[in-house]
Amino acid sequence: MAQKNKLNPEDVLTAYLAKKGMKLTNQRRLIVREFYKADEHMSAEELYQLVRKVDPSIGQATVYRALNLMRDAKLARELRFGTDVTIFEPHAGGTHHDHLVCEECGKTVPVLDEQIEALQTKLAEIHGFKPTSHRMYLYGICGECQKAAE
Repeated sequence: MAQKNKLNPEDVLTAYLAKKGMKLTNQRRLIVREFYKADEHMSAEELYQLVRKVDPSIGQATVYRALNLMRDAKLARELRFGTDVTIFEPHAGGTHHDHLVCEECGKTVPVLDEQIEALQTKLAEIHGFKPTSHRMYLYGICGECQKAAE
Protein backbone atom coordinates (compact mmCIF):
# COMPACT_ATOMS: atom_id res chain seq x y z
CA MET A 1 0.00 0.00 0.00
CA ALA A 2 2.03 2.94 -1.22
CA GLN A 3 1.29 5.64 1.32
CA LYS A 4 3.12 8.95 1.14
CA ASN A 5 4.30 9.70 4.64
CA LYS A 6 4.94 13.36 5.42
CA LEU A 7 6.71 12.69 8.70
CA ASN A 8 9.75 10.63 9.59
CA PRO A 9 8.36 7.86 11.83
CA GLU A 10 11.58 7.53 13.83
CA ASP A 11 11.58 11.27 14.61
CA VAL A 12 7.92 11.17 15.64
CA LEU A 13 8.48 8.15 17.87
CA THR A 14 11.62 9.70 19.38
CA ALA A 15 9.68 12.86 20.29
CA TYR A 16 6.77 10.85 21.70
CA LEU A 17 9.05 8.66 23.79
CA ALA A 18 10.98 11.69 25.10
CA LYS A 19 7.70 13.14 26.43
CA LYS A 20 7.14 9.84 28.25
CA GLY A 21 10.70 9.78 29.63
CA MET A 22 11.63 6.88 27.35
CA LYS A 23 14.24 6.41 24.63
CA LEU A 24 14.19 5.10 21.08
CA THR A 25 16.18 1.91 21.60
CA ASN A 26 17.87 0.08 18.73
CA GLN A 27 15.17 -2.60 18.93
CA ARG A 28 12.36 -0.04 18.70
CA ARG A 29 14.17 1.69 15.85
CA LEU A 30 14.41 -1.61 13.94
CA ILE A 31 10.73 -2.42 14.58
CA VAL A 32 9.49 0.97 13.34
CA ARG A 33 11.78 0.77 10.28
CA GLU A 34 10.59 -2.71 9.33
CA PHE A 35 6.96 -1.76 9.90
CA TYR A 36 7.22 1.27 7.62
CA LYS A 37 9.41 -0.52 5.09
CA ALA A 38 6.76 -3.23 4.70
CA ASP A 39 4.14 -0.46 4.25
CA GLU A 40 1.15 -2.76 4.57
CA HIS A 41 -1.45 -4.00 7.00
CA MET A 42 -0.06 -6.60 9.38
CA SER A 43 -0.67 -8.27 12.69
CA ALA A 44 1.79 -8.04 15.57
CA GLU A 45 2.74 -11.66 14.86
CA GLU A 46 3.49 -10.88 11.21
CA LEU A 47 5.66 -7.93 12.22
CA TYR A 48 7.41 -10.11 14.79
CA GLN A 49 8.27 -12.68 12.10
CA LEU A 50 9.54 -9.90 9.82
CA VAL A 51 11.70 -8.31 12.53
CA ARG A 52 13.14 -11.67 13.64
CA LYS A 53 14.63 -12.14 10.16
CA VAL A 54 16.77 -9.07 10.82
CA ASP A 55 17.40 -9.56 14.54
CA PRO A 56 16.46 -12.96 16.02
CA SER A 57 17.12 -11.67 19.54
CA ILE A 58 14.04 -9.42 19.53
CA GLY A 59 11.23 -10.95 21.55
CA GLN A 60 7.55 -11.06 20.71
CA ALA A 61 6.63 -8.91 23.72
CA THR A 62 9.06 -6.21 22.54
CA VAL A 63 7.29 -6.07 19.17
CA TYR A 64 3.86 -5.88 20.83
CA ARG A 65 5.00 -3.07 23.13
CA ALA A 66 6.61 -1.17 20.25
CA LEU A 67 3.43 -1.46 18.17
CA ASN A 68 1.41 -0.10 21.08
CA LEU A 69 3.85 2.80 21.42
CA MET A 70 3.58 3.48 17.68
CA ARG A 71 -0.21 3.40 17.98
CA ASP A 72 -0.15 5.81 20.93
CA ALA A 73 2.22 8.09 19.00
CA LYS A 74 -0.25 8.03 16.06
CA LEU A 75 2.28 6.23 13.85
CA ALA A 76 0.22 3.07 13.57
CA ARG A 77 -3.51 2.72 13.22
CA GLU A 78 -5.12 -0.24 14.94
CA LEU A 79 -7.79 -1.95 12.83
CA ARG A 80 -10.28 -4.61 13.83
CA PHE A 81 -12.07 -6.29 10.97
CA GLY A 82 -14.37 -8.50 13.01
CA THR A 83 -11.79 -11.19 13.75
CA ASP A 84 -9.76 -12.01 16.85
CA VAL A 85 -6.62 -10.64 15.18
CA THR A 86 -5.79 -6.95 15.48
CA ILE A 87 -4.22 -5.50 12.36
CA PHE A 88 -2.00 -2.44 12.26
CA GLU A 89 -1.22 -0.13 9.37
CA PRO A 90 1.41 2.59 9.09
CA HIS A 91 0.04 6.07 9.68
CA ALA A 92 2.42 9.02 9.86
CA GLY A 93 0.66 11.89 8.17
CA GLY A 94 -0.56 9.53 5.45
CA THR A 95 -3.80 9.87 3.59
CA HIS A 96 -7.13 8.61 4.85
CA HIS A 97 -8.58 5.52 3.20
CA ASP A 98 -11.25 2.90 3.74
CA HIS A 99 -11.00 -0.90 3.49
CA LEU A 100 -12.45 -3.84 1.60
CA VAL A 101 -12.21 -6.95 3.79
CA CYS A 102 -12.46 -10.55 2.55
CA GLU A 103 -14.52 -12.66 4.93
CA GLU A 104 -12.82 -15.85 3.72
CA CYS A 105 -9.08 -15.15 3.79
CA GLY A 106 -8.95 -11.87 5.74
CA LYS A 107 -7.25 -9.96 2.91
CA THR A 108 -7.70 -6.20 3.27
CA VAL A 109 -7.58 -3.76 0.39
CA PRO A 110 -7.17 -0.04 1.09
CA VAL A 111 -9.50 2.08 -1.07
CA LEU A 112 -10.27 5.76 -1.43
CA ASP A 113 -13.23 7.13 -3.35
CA GLU A 114 -13.66 10.90 -3.41
CA GLN A 115 -17.39 10.57 -4.19
CA ILE A 116 -17.97 8.48 -1.07
CA GLU A 117 -15.94 10.94 1.02
CA ALA A 118 -17.98 13.87 -0.37
CA LEU A 119 -21.25 12.03 0.33
CA GLN A 120 -20.20 11.37 3.94
CA THR A 121 -19.44 15.09 4.38
CA LYS A 122 -22.78 16.03 2.81
CA LEU A 123 -24.71 13.61 5.04
CA ALA A 124 -23.03 15.04 8.12
CA GLU A 125 -23.89 18.60 7.04
CA ILE A 126 -27.54 17.69 6.36
CA HIS A 127 -27.86 16.37 9.89
CA GLY A 128 -25.96 19.24 11.52
CA PHE A 129 -23.14 16.90 12.46
CA LYS A 130 -19.44 17.81 12.51
CA PRO A 131 -17.46 14.60 11.93
CA THR A 132 -14.03 14.24 13.50
CA SER A 133 -13.11 10.90 11.92
CA HIS A 134 -14.61 7.78 10.42
CA ARG A 135 -13.81 4.23 9.41
CA MET A 136 -15.53 2.36 6.63
CA TYR A 137 -15.10 -1.36 6.08
CA LEU A 138 -16.86 -3.19 3.25
CA TYR A 139 -17.01 -6.93 3.83
CA GLY A 140 -17.27 -9.53 1.07
CA ILE A 141 -15.36 -12.24 -0.77
CA CYS A 142 -12.23 -11.30 -2.72
CA GLY A 143 -11.69 -12.40 -6.32
CA GLU A 144 -9.14 -15.06 -5.36
CA CYS A 145 -11.47 -16.70 -2.85
CA GLN A 146 -14.35 -16.54 -5.33
CA LYS A 147 -12.21 -18.40 -7.89
CA ALA A 148 -11.09 -20.97 -5.30
CA ALA A 149 -14.75 -21.69 -4.45
CA GLU A 150 -15.69 -22.43 -8.08
